[in-house]
Amino acid sequence: MFSLRIATAATAAITLLTGFGAGSATAAPPPVSRFHDGSFEYPRAPANLFTPYFPGQDIGPWSVTLGAVDLIGAGTWQAAEGDQSIDLNGVSAVSQTFTTTPGTTYTVTYSLAGNPTNADPAVKTGKVLVDGQDFQSFSFDVTGKTYAAMGYVNRRFTFVANAATTTVAFVSTTGPTAANGPVIDNVCIEPRSSCPSCAAG
Repeated sequence: MFSLRIATAATAAITLLTGFGAGSATAAPPPVSRFHDGSFEYPRAPANLFTPYFPGQDIGPWSVTLGAVDLIGAGTWQAAEGDQSIDLNGVSAVSQTFTTTPGTTYTVTYSLAGNPTNADPAVKTGKVLVDGQDFQSFSFDVTGKTYAAMGYVNRRFTFVANAATTTVAFVSTTGPTAANGPVIDNVCIEPRSSCPSCAAG
């Protein structure tokens, strides 16, 4: 993401190896619960910095399943909600599995921007998957955007749950040579009947 990536990634690698040594590889997966932490507020990344996460690591209730995902600390750039957000670098993905009621329609809303550090490419692309199926593609042009004015746009779609649990994933398709990508924040997933503002959007 930034020039700090090498040092931070090295620290993360040491932490990851230390964690495996402590036996975290055999830790039970977190229990499935209702969708939460859509603004990526937990865990806390260092203020004005970021923490990279890699496949097999969790960002709170979110799981990194592909590539490198940066958790952006407070003060690094403008967040859409709360203090933190995520940067989906290059080709990467993060997902959350949560409880749902089969046959119920759910509304998904989220705020989309792009990492303005590097405008090569200027257009950051990605998609949202529901249980592995493409539900919405997105793109964001970072031309003219800054850390102080990220230019978030709100996106929305609905899906009908087919099972007692559902997995929603955000995937960057910006490209394998891109050091940064789409920025995601303020994700909300609720039954349509309990989200009147979403349904009206």
